[in-house]
Amino acid sequence: MTKPTHLKVALVQQSNTDNTQDNMAKSIAGIRDAASQGAKLIVLQELHRSLYFCQTEDVDVFDLAETIPGPSTDALGALAKELNVVIVSSLFEKRATGLYHNTAVVLETDGSIAGKYRKMHIPDDPGFYEKFYFTPGDLGFEPIQTSVGKLGVLVCWDQWFPEAARLMAMAGAEILIYPTAIGWDPRDEKDEQTRQKDAWVISQRAHAVANGVPVISCNRVGHESDPSGQSEGIQFWGNSFIAGPQGEILAEANNSDEQLLVVELDQARSENIRRIWPYLRDRRIDHYQDLTKIYRD
Repeated sequence: MTKPTHLKVALVQQSNTDNTQDNMAKSIAGIRDAASQGAKLIVLQELHRSLYFCQTEDVDVFDLAETIPGPSTDALGALAKELNVVIVSSLFEKRATGLYHNTAVVLETDGSIAGKYRKMHIPDDPGFYEKFYFTPGDLGFEPIQTSVGKLGVLVCWDQWFPEAARLMAMAGAEILIYPTAIGWDPRDEKDEQTRQKDAWVISQRAHAVANGVPVISCNRVGHESDPSGQSEGIQFWGNSFIAGPQGEILAEANNSDEQLLVVELDQARSENIRRIWPYLRDRRIDHYQDLTKIYRD
């Protein structure tokens, strides 16, 4: 497939409730809005069908999981075909009874599934008990080829690991994409909240710089309560953004509102930036063997 020189991309930052149908309708409305503005690649946030259910461990939550292909990919595939767009969705995948993944799936303009990525890095922290729900991915760090280019799709916690971004870029990813669900503990002081959010933005902008490709990071927004009542829930900080291949911010949402970001990427810039800053040329792979160790004791 020949990629376009200029590509209009969009992300949908939304708040969610416990009504999965309403959440999906909101995602679809955002996709339609983006397409009406000329976007050809549209990214949704992590687990956009539901609340972020990993604040607690509850076996009944597995009822939210669905197969891929399944109802959501059928609906989004039909929408992608109708609007002639590529959609990046994020779903709770039921692979088999007792085996579930946090999976990003890409729908092509003809309605087919171009590919999927199963989240590789799975956190287990207070309020983010993902290891209870998700088996670590087994598809590796492989870009997904689409009509708008080769997409390096990763998910949330993956965004803190430069190895993941690098491996995607080394396999030819032209854009790095991060559906995300990250927020603050409302009890944290404002200075600490600012440090956390800034670290999140900086790390992903650094992936853009180090690999010479744009980054699309789509986060959710709004407060979601802790069903157990043991905490004050999570205030998802939004701040979704699109960055260029030098880490420059092309568009950024705020931390309180549902927003649609639409930006036109000049994909020739990545080629030019990589010529000026040829990091891949200068990598010393003959001295990187210890990167496959957990720690250098």
